[in-house]
Amino acid sequence: MKILSFLPLYPALVTAAHSPLQRSYDNHPNPRVPTIWLAGDSTEAPNGGGNGTQGWGQYLQYSFLPSVALVNNSAIAGRSARSFTREGRFDTIASNLKEGDWVVIEFGHNDGGTPPVNATVGDKGRADCPGAGNETCTTVYNNATEIVQTFPTYLKNATRKFREKKAKVVLSSLTPNNPWEFGNYSYTPDIFPYYTWLAASELGGPSKGVYFVPHGQYAAQAMKNLGQETVDANYPMDHTHTAPYLADVVARAFVLGVKCGTSGLQDLVVNATSRIQGAVLGTCLAVNETLPI
Repeated sequence: MKILSFLPLYPALVTAAHSPLQRSYDNHPNPRVPTIWLAGDSTEAPNGGGNGTQGWGQYLQYSFLPSVALVNNSAIAGRSARSFTREGRFDTIASNLKEGDWVVIEFGHNDGGTPPVNATVGDKGRADCPGAGNETCTTVYNNATEIVQTFPTYLKNATRKFREKKAKVVLSSLTPNNPWEFGNYSYTPDIFPYYTWLAASELGGPSKGVYFVPHGQYAAQAMKNLGQETVDANYPMDHTHTAPYLADVVARAFVLGVKCGTSGLQDLVVNATSRIQGAVLGTCLAVNETLPI
């Protein structure tokens, strides 16, 4: 089995920061220009986790000319694939899609744990049912019985909705917690990057308009190259939420992952791959040569 074949570490990733002010295209949408919709948690969302942090999704727009592609950051702090589903947020994105749009789905930070099975209290409404298949857990959340699905199931269900609207989908692995937190660089992906890749693979991959980007690996290697002092200074609140500078780095790491993959989204990026690569971002990871992404 090559289940975890995409998880080894590789060197490389980005630099520079833009103004933290978000350009808003809502006042002049162009129906002919594709929109890149972002679905995720606080690591991607506007204002991040609060206290001056910022989500990487706020900086993705700077890699696309507004005449070529618009970015709609629909990520929400505190959400998991489960709660994003339950709250109808995937449905809202689907209802606004047009043919040619893209959706980037990135979860995992809030998906861990196990919902209390057959309990009437104690469920925070975020943890997915453990497993990689069709397992379910029955719990009570907010006074209502809920059948909880697995993480891959939530991703696959959302992706199918988006593909029905003729949008293409990028399933992106979650960003790393501070890999310098304990003094030495260390990045070991948890199970969610594998689950994310698995969902993309089981949906048919690129031939079916579904792509995987190992965002966590690209971002982790950027942080390795930046060094401990810079990285520690840009996790101002905890080991999960980034300051604006590092959020921009993480956004560029995602873009490099896109450029090193096979999706047509790379054709919309302003810069050529050679312009994105550098002392911080580095080059394409070896994983891009072994996975159908």
